[in-house]
Amino acid sequence: MEKINIELRKVIIEQDELIEQSLISLISGGHVLLEGVPGLAKTLMVKILSKTLSLDFKRIQFTPDLMPADVTGTKIFNMDTREFELKKGPIFTNFLLADEINRTPPKTQAGLLEAMAESSVSIDGEMIKLPSNYMVFATQNPLEYEGTYPLPEALVDRFLMKIVIGYPSLKAEKEVLKLHNQGFSSTDLNKCNINAVCSEEDITRCKEEVHNVKIDDTLMEYIVNINSETRNNPTIEIGSSPRGSIALLQCSKACAAYFGRDYVIPEDIKKMTIPTLRHRIVLKPELELEGVKSEQVLKDILSKIKVPR
Repeated sequence: MEKINIELRKVIIEQDELIEQSLISLISGGHVLLEGVPGLAKTLMVKILSKTLSLDFKRIQFTPDLMPADVTGTKIFNMDTREFELKKGPIFTNFLLADEINRTPPKTQAGLLEAMAESSVSIDGEMIKLPSNYMVFATQNPLEYEGTYPLPEALVDRFLMKIVIGYPSLKAEKEVLKLHNQGFSSTDLNKCNINAVCSEEDITRCKEEVHNVKIDDTLMEYIVNINSETRNNPTIEIGSSPRGSIALLQCSKACAAYFGRDYVIPEDIKKMTIPTLRHRIVLKPELELEGVKSEQVLKDILSKIKVPR
């Protein structure tokens, strides 16, 4: 992981949380929803990550007229062979960047649902497996609402994490300017001196290590208590389902492995609670109108639940 970090930080300046949580999601085998205004290196990070891992990368720009077949592919009749042949869509890759996913209608958004849940797609009744280490990075702009379609809860819940990206500091922005002044171009990564430092087999081994990370029963109970409180909290309209507990368990184990441990500690669970649960809860409408954020509510829940020692 350290080698990957070094490569990413060559051009991704001061986005430590983005890098850390993306890598934890990767070794957890989950998908990521990236939220932030344009220009915060979301697309660049995914492109560079795929390059460092020697994995295939494809990008889909989601638009209102995009159809499900544009994502998954379709079968086309070949006049020479007199048979239908599969023309695979961009979803057949290792890393898929679904750019501005909330700009396409629910019908097309649903085209991703089976792929994210089952790592397969159905085309004309035939189930086709996707490549190994398949991972979706979806981006959405939190500020624009005109011409957008809110993601259905079933699709949002399939994302292991939601990573919210903020503006960089003045110092970091100056470093970005220096990079561009020296000739850096996000459209030509060959000039960035980014090296492939990991293979697909390495990622598979990392996932196996995460699976073998130990967690005490008291910490499992801690996870369940956190998730359960989202259903009983008076500020929350809809709490997290058991899938939230599973996600928090997966990410906590991956967080421990990421930091070189084969066992989970309470701090791993605390660290992973907000990115894994922030998109799985719905606040009461009056609180949203007052500007209350899900992160604030989750921090309040963490402060109230007794931490096992």
